[in-house]
Amino acid sequence: MSLKDRISEDIKTAMKAKDKIRLETVRSIKKVLLEKEVSLRPQGRDSLTDTEEIELLAQQAKQRREAIEQYSQAGRNDLAEQEAQELAIIEEYLPQQLSEEEISAIIDEVIAQTEATSIKDMGKVMGSAIQQLKGRAEGQKIQAMVKSKLSS
Repeated sequence: MSLKDRISEDIKTAMKAKDKIRLETVRSIKKVLLEKEVSLRPQGRDSLTDTEEIELLAQQAKQRREAIEQYSQAGRNDLAEQEAQELAIIEEYLPQQLSEEEISAIIDEVIAQTEATSIKDMGKVMGSAIQQLKGRAEGQKIQAMVKSKLSS
């Protein structure tokens, strides 16, 4: 089942269950995907690749994480909780996130491939690491691990 089909089914299920937060979140995901598809039409494309869909979902998850942080700092725990619920729903559509050990192993491999030796080589390592870990690990986590490995 494609992501679009799954989202359509989930919208129907949420409507039947009267699950307001799930319904709004899944509709917002569908909206973002449709907007991106429409923007690609002038280029002769009418659908997104799986990678592009994952990138859009990852962006949505990142926005929710940032909102949770800002709401928490502002003392708006009610809004932070709502964003956390939306984040959990979005994460259901993302590929399984890798563990710290798996991320570390991939980063070690990238460092060996690029022959990076110092923090000056961080750009080379990050480019390749982000490419390999796209959608399966958060960018900030990758950056922090690369920085700590190249600093030592």
